Amino acid sequence: MSAASPRGPLTRHATSVRRRVVDRVMIALCALAALAAVVILGLVLGYVLLQGARHVNVAFFTRVPAPVGERGGGFLNALVGTGLMVGVASALSVPLGVAAGVYLAEFGRGRLAQGVRFVAETLNATPSIVTGLFAYSLVVVSMRRFSALAGGVALAVLMIPTITRTTEEMIRLVPRSLRESALALGVPEWRMTLGIVLRAAAPGIATGIMLAVARASGETAALLFTAFNNRFLSNDIDQPMASVSVQIYTYAVAPYEDWHHQAWAGALVLVALIALFSAAVRLATRSRHSPLL
Repeated sequence: MSAASPRGPLTRHATSVRRRVVDRVMIALCALAALAAVVILGLVLGYVLLQGARHVNVAFFTRVPAPVGERGGGFLNALVGTGLMVGVASALSVPLGVAAGVYLAEFGRGRLAQGVRFVAETLNATPSIVTGLFAYSLVVVSMRRFSALAGGVALAVLMIPTITRTTEEMIRLVPRSLRESALALGVPEWRMTLGIVLRAAAPGIATGIMLAVARASGETAALLFTAFNNRFLSNDIDQPMASVSVQIYTYAVAPYEDWHHQAWAGALVLVALIALFSAAVRLATRSRHSPLL
């Protein structure tokens, strides 16, 4: 016992030093991983900016594509088409996704809630081409033609799981004391959920919606099976319609150098629009009184 006692403090000191070293090493590895992710993202965005900024001009936003083989033209038809289809998808997916998230967070118990969560997680990992085939079978086959409506349905199916899971998680972060205070004052539960809980969780829900919109705006495979494409300007959701992502794909695989330049310009504009819209929504929904900020 007397021989072992002097080694006690030394052993504790060595263990403490080892723990500090391991802690610092792990923090350094996490910092390096975060830095690597930021660097990779910066390289991608920088390359898109370098390639696309030189070819963005007024004609890009005001003209439809030029005839095959001719230089010039723009993405007006694709920009309008993407806006319409994402709008249709948002109109279908946001109410359903938010309502499903509220149900799961506030009232979801038992097998039904577990089933909804499982379906949402499965759909969130489903490849977009499978969603496109589903919308093709459901809408295109029944209508006997490609259409922007079919494209909106396909994008809505992709958006609903993200909105549902984000809404559920954001509502769960709202402090329980807010609910208890409202109920103690005699506020009905449905009114408490709509007027207090959703309002407090609004910034986080808006972020989830923007993540879903960003994913939908950049989808290509799902739209190839549903909206197809249209080289002309159209606002009829019952007919085939162009989209920025599909037009970028079409131009990128074409043998014309001018189309390649416009594809880079389209990629830059798509990224910029998503970033600006996301920032605008975050600023509009920010509240100093929100417990989530």
